Amino acid sequence: MISKISEGVQVSVETFYQQDYSNPMLSEYMFAYRITIENHNHFPVKLHSRHWYIFDSNGEFREVEGEGVVGVQPVINSGENYQYVSGCNLKSEMGRMYGTYAMENLETKEVFEVNIPAFEMITPFKYN
Repeated sequence: MISKISEGVQVSVETFYQQDYSNPMLSEYMFAYRITIENHNHFPVKLHSRHWYIFDSNGEFREVEGEGVVGVQPVINSGENYQYVSGCNLKSEMGRMYGTYAMENLETKEVFEVNIPAFEMITPFKYN
């Protein structure tokens, strides 16, 4: 698990290779990732949007931006967490992602950026 705290918000990431949804013969590799967002601030926060940078080991680069995560813009109270699972497809056996969340301090209405730590997506057979 990879974890990072910025602006009082901790983001932790676990990755999983999805063999049943992958087809190496067609250069299709699917990964799932579980993200836990913990609010260590004394105020509630709302996650407004995400911005991802995705690197495939074949040299391809993508950026993905959008509102919320998995269709919601969660409010995370002080001392609480929010967890979700999403996925990423690659055209090679290895890749890397990192990014940012735009969050709002619900007391002051100030919007701030939270870093999502870089994490690797590697097929199990690449480790051998």
